[in-house]
Amino acid sequence: MIRRSRIFQATLTLLILGAAAQAQVPHGRGLVADSGRYLLDGKPFQIISGEMHYARVPREYWRDRLRKARTMGLNTISTYVFWNFHEATPGHYDFTGQRDVAEFIRIAGQEGLHVILRPGPYVCAEWELGGYPAWLLADSAMVLRSTYPGFTAPASRWLDTLGHRLEPLLWSHGGPIIAVQVENEYGSFDRDTSYMRWQLAALRHAGLGDALLYTADGPSQLPRGTLPDLPAVVNFGPGDADSAFAHLARFRPAGPRMSGEYWAGWFDQWGERHNATDPVRQERELGWMLARGYSVNMYMFHGGSTPGLMNGANSNSDGSHYRAQTSSYDYDAALDESGRPRAKYFAFRDTIARYTNTTPPQFPATDSAITIPAFAFAPTQSLWSSLGTAHRMVDPKPMEALGESYGYILYRTQLARGGMLTIHGLRDYAQIYVDGVLAGTLERRLAQDSLQVTTPRDGVTLDILVENTGRVNFTKALRNERKGISGGVTLDGVPLHGWSAFTLPMLTPPRTNASRSTNAPPSTKAPTQSPAFYHAAFTLNRTGDTFLDTRGWGKGIVWLNGHELGRFWGIGPEQTLYVPAPWLRKGRNEVVVFDLMTPGDLTMQGLDHAILDDMAGQ
Repeated sequence: MIRRSRIFQATLTLLILGAAAQAQVPHGRGLVADSGRYLLDGKPFQIISGEMHYARVPREYWRDRLRKARTMGLNTISTYVFWNFHEATPGHYDFTGQRDVAEFIRIAGQEGLHVILRPGPYVCAEWELGGYPAWLLADSAMVLRSTYPGFTAPASRWLDTLGHRLEPLLWSHGGPIIAVQVENEYGSFDRDTSYMRWQLAALRHAGLGDALLYTADGPSQLPRGTLPDLPAVVNFGPGDADSAFAHLARFRPAGPRMSGEYWAGWFDQWGERHNATDPVRQERELGWMLARGYSVNMYMFHGGSTPGLMNGANSNSDGSHYRAQTSSYDYDAALDESGRPRAKYFAFRDTIARYTNTTPPQFPATDSAITIPAFAFAPTQSLWSSLGTAHRMVDPKPMEALGESYGYILYRTQLARGGMLTIHGLRDYAQIYVDGVLAGTLERRLAQDSLQVTTPRDGVTLDILVENTGRVNFTKALRNERKGISGGVTLDGVPLHGWSAFTLPMLTPPRTNASRSTNAPPSTKAPTQSPAFYHAAFTLNRTGDTFLDTRGWGKGIVWLNGHELGRFWGIGPEQTLYVPAPWLRKGRNEVVVFDLMTPGDLTMQGLDHAILDDMAGQ
């Protein structure tokens, strides 16, 4: 292994030294940058692209969404690749089913679309840890997004594994991939040229260099995140096209003019209003770019839903001002979360047709969403009866140190008296229990870390249940996003020692267990006290897309027929979870809910529309 590593490093060094001299697309076939424009196989080519992520769209709907991209007039689709979606544990890669990114790219080609590949391994994308696997943080010396060998070794292996599958899909090999992005908005993070050179060499080593390689940054970040031997594109939002392209022209006078991300919408965060953007301004600005022959990638064309617990979060570089993102990635995009067109879809379609002098294909028929009458839940199992084997430790350790990436972690110790309880390094949401009775909550979002705890007697069980609500995906805070408790717990300033910890990754709901766990804290409450799991079933005569209404519930997760739909939280703005028709069955359907709180209403229903801007919980 050591010898192979040295050979690989030597190969990278040779690639780096030759990077400036190596021509893009050496076979003479493909996309090249030439005198401020692109040429595809030697002919002028204007990229009109939209962003769509295979991981956020049910596989059964990939072709439908890609066909709708074509009928809007797009000639290209852009997608990130999410490292942590494929390598959940070190060395175990999954490219099956929903994770078959190669098949997504093949379908795009079949639908007449070129593909821009954005393989990261850092992607941002409002995705957990910007796409990095959380297990990287088990290394206490880890420095993400750097040339630290503990990072570059697994990242290189990942890119090689990905490249092995996607190299045959490059345009020069007969596939639809015409361009590959190097890193992602690195100028917003740092300015380490040696890191960017490593990234470029690693992509070439992975077999992805036989395509147009480029970098993407915001206007003022261009000097920090680019490489002199690669084309650069610029990312910006509505209202900034003129100034952003002026920046790009000054920075690279002879380079191509392209918006790598034109933010035709925006994402949502828990506890803040849903973002609805100005479609008239976007339509006008899209026309302005197309009229000048500029290329564009609209971010997003279709956002979809972030699967399971993979939503990211934003914060300042020091980790403060933390805001987790919602499971809905609707993004106010041209196609809504369920793949249905907004008015802006047709406005963009008309604009593209006008400036390209083309007639787009007819928009495909889309089935209507269905409603599902209210169905009732029964509490089936308290969280306390779902605990597994305890990890023993002197001081609390973050979940990554215990081999856990997502979900919840329960810390337990004995408390001799009451006092001011302070959690140092809380990540991210905690419920504190004394002998099984809720004493209060603390939230990183609200900059809370202390709670006055009273005890009914000497010698009580203290439980701290912590939820990872999403790792930061932007700023240098992501380097320290270890979840659970990372800095210890004190009572009136005195450290508390002697802990047990129970990992609760919540990949699947537990099997019903009516017997009380021996790990349950002392309590006189019923076995199904909150937090708890709830179960319901309903029958359907026909299936269709629907939206589960989570109003009346507290904070937790929903599974439907084994699919983890995502998170709910009564504070809003999202109050529904999208359910695609292929995940429903004719006949019996089963729903499991985990709720940290006691629901106000033990029912749900399916709506024929999303509720994405209801702040009733505030």
